[in-house]
Amino acid sequence: MKFIELTVHTTTEGSELVSDILWNYTNYGVTICDVNDIIALQKDKRTFWDYMDDDLVEEAGGDVLVKCFLPVDIADENIRNILADLDALRERSAGIFRLGSLETGRREIEGDDWIDVWKKHFRPIHIGSRVVVCPEWIAYTPAEGEIVVKLDSNMAFGTGEHETTSMCLELLQKYLKEGDTVIDVGCGSGILGIAAVKLGAKYAYLTDIDYVAVRSAEHNSLLNGTAEKTKVALSDLLENADVQGEVMTANITADILCRLSESIPKNLRKGGTLILSGIIESKLAQVKDAYAAVGLTLREQLRKGEWFALAFQS
Repeated sequence: MKFIELTVHTTTEGSELVSDILWNYTNYGVTICDVNDIIALQKDKRTFWDYMDDDLVEEAGGDVLVKCFLPVDIADENIRNILADLDALRERSAGIFRLGSLETGRREIEGDDWIDVWKKHFRPIHIGSRVVVCPEWIAYTPAEGEIVVKLDSNMAFGTGEHETTSMCLELLQKYLKEGDTVIDVGCGSGILGIAAVKLGAKYAYLTDIDYVAVRSAEHNSLLNGTAEKTKVALSDLLENADVQGEVMTANITADILCRLSESIPKNLRKGGTLILSGIIESKLAQVKDAYAAVGLTLREQLRKGEWFALAFQS
């Protein structure tokens, strides 16, 4: 089978936004090559999980490269749609996000060789004191007290490597109590709900508006043996869900977090913890104000790179 590899040149700040667009048009993987990540990893002596080919450092030329893979027979139509979505993103983000050139390039590749190249650069990544996120094709023996979250993550966002996900996992380890029910809004790969169950939650309820993400979260939950304690729903809001949780997580964009500020707390039990991430500095005050306005109290703020995570108490 032949694929078209589409590459978009952007910035660290714009990489997740571009990645979200590409995921709308492919089931065959999206990768991000950020030179800043590579520089940081070169200085980090701990084990890490990386998904970037070494040759891409030179190829990027200082840009962040976001790539997706499209079957040849549908590539032209999907690329036209992607270009239109990128133009719309540029208009919406003017003066808010630095997106770079958004220049695109394409090349035809043969068969599934790119999958093997992509996979060989993954490594387990340690997050906080207990969580190890590991590709499902790598054998890892956990140390005492560690829990391993295995991911077959070629389908949906959420590997643990991104700052927003790792901060959520750190806060989960701090605030989750044995026997809690956890709700994750915008679950992506399912990493947060799966980790929560392995950390002692009795049940995890996961939602996402993307069917690919829902399938990925269900698959990863089966892979980790947590399926009996998780439910994954194709849903944008929780208004129709009866489930109540002691802990809620939402690793999505700040604008959506603000839009959901009245809906999300309805499913959080009194005294519970709400963990939010996906927030850039220019939107930080807006998110804080939105959740303070519905009666939540800020307990903790984390920052990694350009991203923030917040923990509120109801």
